[in-house]
Amino acid sequence: MNEAVFTDQNFKTEVLDAKQPVLVDLWAEWCGPCRMLAPVVEKIADDYAGKIKVGKLNIDDNPETPTQYGVQGIPTILIFKNGELVKRLVGYQPEDRIKGEIDTVL
Repeated sequence: MNEAVFTDQNFKTEVLDAKQPVLVDLWAEWCGPCRMLAPVVEKIADDYAGKIKVGKLNIDDNPETPTQYGVQGIPTILIFKNGELVKRLVGYQPEDRIKGEIDTVL
């Protein structure tokens, strides 16, 4: 598994200060579409290992980060490059759509 676990505490270090692009999967245990998206995100983490950092942020345990980025629904995927939010995907997304968005920032 190539996924990182992001928290409100490590978000700046792990995401904003990262040298490579970062995909953040915002999810919660009770969210059905989040569970459907999980294997897609895991596959992307494996397929893009070394090119992009991929991780999950549980919104119930870490409420500050989703609030800071105006996340209103989950699952939400945020893609950061050079500390800036460059892409936002809300709701379940197919693998090829997510990969297409990643490819535009690599």
